[in-house]
Amino acid sequence: MRPLPELTAESSAFWTGGERGDLMIAFCDACARAIHPPQVVCPTCLSRSVTARAVAGTGTVYTCTVNHQPWVPDMQVPFAIAVVDVDGAPGIRVTAPVTGGDPAAVRIGQRMAIRFEPADGVWLPLWHRLGHDPDGEGA
Repeated sequence: MRPLPELTAESSAFWTGGERGDLMIAFCDACARAIHPPQVVCPTCLSRSVTARAVAGTGTVYTCTVNHQPWVPDMQVPFAIAVVDVDGAPGIRVTAPVTGGDPAAVRIGQRMAIRFEPADGVWLPLWHRLGHDPDGEGA
């Protein structure tokens, strides 16, 4: 089992929004900046008025890699990890494993959609290629 994130006041919405299928990103109420990882204070205007909002849950692969190292016992390898520019949250990138299909087929510029995997009170984000079954059954 991989390590799970600690829930804090600022990160809780991100790690639990998946229960509803929502990718939750923090936004500054004063200047509208998207903030990730979530913070208590906006790094742009220093406002303390920061609220998590659901965004589309889609995006474009900025970069990716294929992991061949089993970091914990019983970890299935290889698997792809993608850093995705999130639609509706300018400047925000979310890094997560990519599910379904050949890990080596993940490419920069591909469109992705988020899904979530429950794990002991948190919902871990996973990307899957748009047009691909997230369970790996093809387009």
